[in-house]
Amino acid sequence: MAGLYILILFSGSASAQIPSVAPDVASEAQAEQPALSAEDQLHALLANLQTFRSDVRQLIVENTGGVLEESEILFMLKRPHGFYWETLNPFPELIVTDGDTLWNYQPDLLQLSIENWDASRSELAAQLLSGNTAAIVEEYSVSAIPVNTSDWEFLLYPKDPASLYEQVSLYFEQNELVSILLINTNGQRTFWEFNNREVNIALDSSLFVFETPDDDFLDIVDKRETVGL
Repeated sequence: MAGLYILILFSGSASAQIPSVAPDVASEAQAEQPALSAEDQLHALLANLQTFRSDVRQLIVENTGGVLEESEILFMLKRPHGFYWETLNPFPELIVTDGDTLWNYQPDLLQLSIENWDASRSELAAQLLSGNTAAIVEEYSVSAIPVNTSDWEFLLYPKDPASLYEQVSLYFEQNELVSILLINTNGQRTFWEFNNREVNIALDSSLFVFETPDDDFLDIVDKRETVGL
């Protein structure tokens, strides 16, 4: 069930690299860096994402460099609570929430899990994409690296030595989020590349409410029935 809260199990191979920063380019861009802290700058960029729709290329790579999984995903976000993460290939799966209910639908297995949504239990990537930077800065130190006059890489390092992650990287081009890289302490990497991005377009709230298929063979596990017992 851990997958329910890694709402973006958005992973990286040796071929998926974050652009490096040339010293001369970095120093030139540094002169134009706004008078904001790295935390405030990251918050401002993420706060701009009121709605977001993107095709996502996900790579999960083991510490030896071998690709464990490559996936094609459709991602949609609507602030404050709408979150849609649909794996199209290789194994279809839909994770969607309207902020009250979380649905996890696996059509190949004819399984549907339903539970109350708890934002406090969501994974780091979900918190970032939802703009919950206040909670992030309590647990991570943030640094901002100018790549040129318009692109930025943000590096997050956990304050807790027992954290699952060793480092998190977010890369922005022209103020748009283009990739997230998660590096686990065991060396495994998860990389999400956001393509065909559409920012602040109209997204109907109904997209974030799952309609249960009329299928007698569908196995439905509704955990909301046991909450509080």
